[in-house]
Order: sequence, then C-alpha cells, then structure tokens
Amino acid sequence: MRALVVAHDHVSPAGPIAEQLERRGYVLEHHLVVPEEHFANPGVEAAFPDFTAYDAVVLFGAVWSVYDHEAIGTWLHDELKQVQAADAAGVPVLGICFGGQLLAQAHGGSVQRAEHCEIGWVDVTSDDEDVVASGPWFQWHFDRWTAPADARPIAASAHAPQAFSLRRNLAVQFHPELTEASLLGWLENGGYENARAAGFDPETLIAETAGLAARNRERAHRLVDAFLDKIAPANP
Repeated sequence: MRALVVAHDHVSPAGPIAEQLERRGYVLEHHLVVPEEHFANPGVEAAFPDFTAYDAVVLFGAVWSVYDHEAIGTWLHDELKQVQAADAAGVPVLGICFGGQLLAQAHGGSVQRAEHCEIGWVDVTSDDEDVVASGPWFQWHFDRWTAPADARPIAASAHAPQAFSLRRNLAVQFHPELTEASLLGWLENGGYENARAAGFDPETLIAETAGLAARNRERAHRLVDAFLDKIAPANP
C-alpha cells in the first residue's frame, strides 16, 4: 500500500502520523509543495502527483490560508482539484489544519478568518471518541472552516470546529503530528513573532509541548488507526 504525504512548506514534518502509517504497512511518498527557498514567496509552479494513484493521501498544514489566492497562486486550485478527484475515486484523505480546510473548501464548505485564533494546547470536545479523542490537541491557526453540508461534525473547541468526516475523508483542525522539534521549526520560521503578536508566549508553548509530547504521539497514532479503520473503509 502507498500513501502520499503532502507537506506544503519545509517546516511541516509528518512526525507520528508518518510513524503509524508505516507501522500499518504503508510505503510513504513525500511531496513538498513550496521549497524552503520560496517560503517567503509561495506562489510557485507546483506539479502535484496524481492523488488517485495512491491508497491514501495525507495533507498537512501551511503558514498560509486557503483563501490566500494572491500569495499562493495557481497551485491551490490544482490541489483542490486533486482533492476532489481523490474523493470521486474513493481514495481516503486525511487533512490536517490547512489540509482539513482544503477538504472543507473542495467539497462545498468554506474557510474564513476566525474571530479568535488558537495557538497552543487547546481542549477539544469530541462527539465520537473512537475517531477523535477529547482533550488537549495542539493548535496554530487563524482561520475556521464551515464544513460541507453533507459532512459529519465530530469535534469542536470553544472557538472553532475541529473535525469532520465526509465519505472516506477526515479533516482535523489541530496538529496531531506535532513534536518538540517541529514546534521549534515553526517558531524559528516566523512563529516567535506571530505567537507574541497574537498574545501567546512561545516559551510556554515549548514547555507545555515537552510535557505532552509522549501522550500526543500515542493519541496521534490512535487517530491514524481511526482514519484507516473507521473512516477509510466507510465506502469501499
């Protein structure tokens, strides 16, 4: 089995999500959309692999928003078409943060600037603990989605929807892939300034992540299992 792992920027390693996919027998193919040298100017020419050629696809986060058309350029439209094609072909897609927002946008929902940003460990309440566990998940987003009309809402925080399923697709707003190393990567690529500007203390984020990293890895592994065992087989 092959899984396509799409990173939109160079500071989004797949972490425990990749670990569990490999444990489950998937051979991973990694695709980077915006190379490091274009991080400040992400409107690159991007040729995506054919999502329908894989047994599963995972879409990770990004520092940009789904509605940043001027900054991102044409690759956003190309990726949305790939997401729609995967759905039509029955290829399961797990979308994380920006990836979850892509799933919402591609299937009839929308994405807007949120009234309240969420950065750090935020409590999430789930309606389906077998898919998404309640409790703290790491967040770093300034947007919120409106889920597609035919989606099944699964989880929410006090300020934003956090998960929905739709056919063989699972969207989550939080970052199950987060590790201490990946957080430092985000902070060192503009995150220190962005967090402080939004009223959050980066040192607190680092300390809390150190304390929750092991638990988060286990929860991320369970999320992958739920995606593969409960969402992906929904419409075989």
